[in-house]
Amino acid sequence: MTARAEGEVTVFLIGMRINKFRAPRDWWPVVGAMPRMLRELSRDKGSGLIGARTLIGGPRLIYVVQYWDSKEKLLAYASATDGQHRPAWAAFNRRMRAARGGVGFWHETYAVPAGSYENVYVDMPEFGLGKATGVIPVGRRGESAAERLASRG
Repeated sequence: MTARAEGEVTVFLIGMRINKFRAPRDWWPVVGAMPRMLRELSRDKGSGLIGARTLIGGPRLIYVVQYWDSKEKLLAYASATDGQHRPAWAAFNRRMRAARGGVGFWHETYAVPAGSYENVYVDMPEFGLGKATGVIPVGRRGESAAERLASRG
């Protein structure tokens, strides 16, 4: 199977690293903020978020892989004054200054044009971009990775 995705896809990776386990007051509020934002986004079908997955990278790293239908909608959510993100970001910045290295933060954004992503799922439940957009048989996009990368939808 391959993802049903068509057109541009924006992939947003966001995460945190617990630097001081013995200072949960520094990192626990960060852990709690993302689920609230994801619930808000999932309730708003026009938000642009098409899927998300929270992952654990060892005992210190928690991150979320998000798939958006456009970078414009991701940026609009990030700057919206009436959503969960702005107050969470302001509170996070205050805590970061007070925590003095107790928690680290990172994010990466990739705007991927149509024809520049490829995926295959074998004996897997829907996962990643395939879970976000649904899946179709591989042959509908091409039998090889090169064919699927050349596909525009």
